[in-house]
Amino acid sequence: MNLEYFIAKRLHFNGDGQQRMSRPAVRIAILGISVGLAVMLVAVSVVVGFKQEVSNQIIGFGSHIQVANYGSSNNYETEPIAPSDSVLTVLRSLPHVEHVQEVATKPGIVKTEDDFHGVVLKGVNQSFDWHFFKHNLVSGDTLVYNDSALTNDVLISQSIANLLHLNVGDRFLTYFISEPVRARKFKVRGIYQTSFADYDNLFLITDIRHIQKLNHWDSTQMSQLEILVDDFSKVDEVENNVFRSIANRYDNEGVFYQSRTIKELVPRVFEWLDMLDINAWVILILMFVVAGFNMISGLLILILERTNTIGMLKSMGAYNWSIRKIFLYQSLFLIGKGMLWGNIIGVSLILVQYFTHVIPLDASMYYVSYVPVFLNILYWFLLNVGTIILSLMMLILPSYLITRITPASAIRFD
Repeated sequence: MNLEYFIAKRLHFNGDGQQRMSRPAVRIAILGISVGLAVMLVAVSVVVGFKQEVSNQIIGFGSHIQVANYGSSNNYETEPIAPSDSVLTVLRSLPHVEHVQEVATKPGIVKTEDDFHGVVLKGVNQSFDWHFFKHNLVSGDTLVYNDSALTNDVLISQSIANLLHLNVGDRFLTYFISEPVRARKFKVRGIYQTSFADYDNLFLITDIRHIQKLNHWDSTQMSQLEILVDDFSKVDEVENNVFRSIANRYDNEGVFYQSRTIKELVPRVFEWLDMLDINAWVILILMFVVAGFNMISGLLILILERTNTIGMLKSMGAYNWSIRKIFLYQSLFLIGKGMLWGNIIGVSLILVQYFTHVIPLDASMYYVSYVPVFLNILYWFLLNVGTIILSLMMLILPSYLITRITPASAIRFD
């Protein structure tokens, strides 16, 4: 039997283990651990959820990796590429590549009887993955691509629909700058809303053949290939593989390719998301320090109240380290109690926000309309283990006070 553990358990759980003076200090220590752990859990879940939600919005519009004409700049009036079937096969067979789709873009101006608005028409075909837009669909339905007939249906955002007073089934004209100016009439088939205002105010989704006809391209030409990967952390690795697969290769029209990740296409947003990690680390460090000092004060009071017991144990031959272990075990019981309540409070707050979205955000400022949260099991486990280890490490030095207590003075202590 572990003698130190047995004595610590008796002191802590027999009712006399927390004397009158130590009770407030012990409760404060437990409260510090509980609040600290709850705040850390919420902070990490908000940072992870926020980065995940904003990244998913951007990727939904632009994919993880884009393969485009080497001469194209980062805008929506692009030079075409015409990838061969062999290139498409190679790209789809790369590790971690989940999907490859063909798209084309062209800027235009939507004109209704009441107003007008600048947009980008994004053309898609049967290879397009509709998962993102189905998830954010407000009304209507996504497009149905027909190989035999060109469709005039479009998918628009709720923001554009509100601005131009459009509903599902309404028709409108879109004008394209060319010589002469060209126009197309479209019909609203569905309305989506992502709260990512930069893109919601910009994109209309339609049949890729409209862009091909407007640009005088043939059916094999497009603006870019969009590549989706199965793990965002593997984006750079996959992009390197994509680059090696298309480097020094040209398409059916003799055009060279270039590949770019979404982080290269919109670096400002991803740099901002990376800065959130700094905020999370500051909160974690502050909470660890606060909880640690609360435990130190609680331990010192426990030692002072048990000075007589320490003297008796020393007089019976107990070693300093053995007695220190008794009080460290007691501290571990307090830490465990505080962590239990901290987990209950923290996880409860996360679940309430996850299911109710009770805390809103200004979507024009933060790209989401509510505070997103995501409870990562690995991070939850590491926070709990880290709290135990760091708290006990901070208590080892204060427990050195026990070595300064002599049996004679301790027994006379009142």
